[in-house]
Amino acid sequence: MNWKGVIPAITTNLKADLSVDHAALAAHCRWMIDSSCTGLVCCGSLGEAQTLAFEEKIAVVCTAVEAVGDRAPVALGIASLTTVEAVALAKAAHAAGAQGLMVLPPYVYTGNWREMKAHVSAVIAATPLSCMLYNNPVAYGTDFLPEQIAELAAECANLHAVKESSGDVRRITAIRAVCGRRLDILVGMDDAIVEGVYAGAGGWIAGLVNAFPEESVELFDYASRGDKARAMALYAWFLPLLKLDTVPKFVQLIKWVQAEVGRGTPHVRPPRLELDGTDLEHARAVLARALKDRPKL
Repeated sequence: MNWKGVIPAITTNLKADLSVDHAALAAHCRWMIDSSCTGLVCCGSLGEAQTLAFEEKIAVVCTAVEAVGDRAPVALGIASLTTVEAVALAKAAHAAGAQGLMVLPPYVYTGNWREMKAHVSAVIAATPLSCMLYNNPVAYGTDFLPEQIAELAAECANLHAVKESSGDVRRITAIRAVCGRRLDILVGMDDAIVEGVYAGAGGWIAGLVNAFPEESVELFDYASRGDKARAMALYAWFLPLLKLDTVPKFVQLIKWVQAEVGRGTPHVRPPRLELDGTDLEHARAVLARALKDRPKL
C-alpha cells in the first residue's frame, strides 16, 4: 500500500433504487487513477459505510480491485459496532484483494484509551495488510493523541500511516516529533491540505477529488514541491468547494457536485436525504462560482 500522494476516499455510486451501481463504481475508480491519484480508499465515511452491509462493503472492494488492477492499491475502511465484526471485515477485505486498511474506532461507543487501543490493535493484527489509523475526534468521539499513536506504532509492525483529521494542523508536527519517520502522515480534511503539507504531511485522503481530481492532484503537487505561489492561487479558487467536505452533509454535497459535473448521481441512503432548500442553494452558488472561474491547468 502506498500511503502517499492523493488518495480518494471514494463515494459509493448508487442507482435510483439505492443499490450499489458497480459498473459506475468501476468507471469512477478508473477515472481517479487515470487522473494520477495514487490509490483508493473504499467505504469510508464519504463512502457511506454506515449504511452498507458487510457483504456490500466486500463487493465494493472486489469491484475497485478489479477495476484498477495493479495500477494502484485499494484500501477498505474498517468501522463497525463491534471488534469481532471489524476483525472479520478486515480478514474478508484481505481475501478480496485489498492491499490496505483504514482503521477507525468503533461506531457509537467511545471508550477510554485502553479500550480503543485494544479495538484498533485487534483490527491491525487481524491481517498482514498495511494499516492507516484514522483519527477524527469530531466525527467519532475518540481522539488518538500523538503519544498514543506512537505507542501503537511501536507495538503494531503493520501500522504504517495515520490519517489526521482533528482539524489542528499542529498535530502533524506533534506526531512527527514522537514518531519520527516511522509513520506516513496524511491530511484527512480537504480544507487543511496546503497547511498540512507544509507541516509535513505526505498524503491526502481527499473528498472533492471525486469531482475535481486533476485540480486536487495539481494542488497537492504544487504544495509538495514548495511552489507556494501556484499552490495558494489554486487553493484560493478551490477552497469554497473543499469546505463542503467539512460539514455534516458532506456526503450529499460531494455526491451532488459529482452529479453536476457529470461524474455520478446524487443518490444517498437514508437517513441521509438528497439536498434541498438552503443547502442546495448554497451548493449551487459555490459550484457556479467555481466553474465560472475554473483555472486552466
